[in-house]
Amino acid sequence: MARRPALSPSRASDFRQCPLMFRLRTIDRIPEPPSAAATLGTLVHSVLEDLFDLPADARTEEAATAAVAPGWERMLAKKPELADLHEDDAALASWLEDGRARVRTYFTLENPTRLEPTGREEFVELQLPNGPLLRGIIDRVETAPDGSIRLSDYKTGKTPHPRYGTKERFQMKFYALLVERLKGTRPALLQLLFLKDGGTLMLRPTAEDIANVEAEIRDLWAEIAACARTAEFRARPSKLCDWCSFQALCPQFGGTPPELTADKAMTALGVA
Repeated sequence: MARRPALSPSRASDFRQCPLMFRLRTIDRIPEPPSAAATLGTLVHSVLEDLFDLPADARTEEAATAAVAPGWERMLAKKPELADLHEDDAALASWLEDGRARVRTYFTLENPTRLEPTGREEFVELQLPNGPLLRGIIDRVETAPDGSIRLSDYKTGKTPHPRYGTKERFQMKFYALLVERLKGTRPALLQLLFLKDGGTLMLRPTAEDIANVEAEIRDLWAEIAACARTAEFRARPSKLCDWCSFQALCPQFGGTPPELTADKAMTALGVA
């Protein structure tokens, strides 16, 4: 059974970057070819999730890095087309070493032998009253004996400049809103671990943070709903267009997106 339409941090980020990209991903559901960077992120997340299946004293850097290649083989068995990401064995070996490097960086940030997560890849979903259905997956949740909650998220990219990082902060506050409403407890700490360069971003959300992110989500959803009612999701050109997989369907590159009606857009997004 298909899930109801929902807004996640990723889809919110898509709309802000380019409404047309959001539409092609969320409404038209145009298939996209896998990318080496995104696949590496999936692999590293899987390795770090599985790390906590081991007894505490076995959660070593050696065990985690040794799990990278077998993890890739399991991914490849499920999706053989991923083999096309690499030109040859040398390219694959270099890519796997990138994965091991990110796993090694993780061990400079935390000692997993001292952690006992209460949730890993935790699915969260909340119907915002008179607003959209919100959905997300939190990489790791820890609950202390006193009931305080910490949310952690792994990023396989590099730490954003202090002037930037808006997308990352929004994501974690988004999750904080969901957890507070679902569990009745505001997370005490939100942390982002950047595995390319070993940086961190930590936030201690306040009541004002939660109120502000809810208002931000409602405003964003109002914009999305307005686009759906007119069936107009315009392209928003930026430097990121160079990495977009939808160029063939984008007017900025001479393409034409599929025909879209307001009824289809509203139904796909659950807009009244």
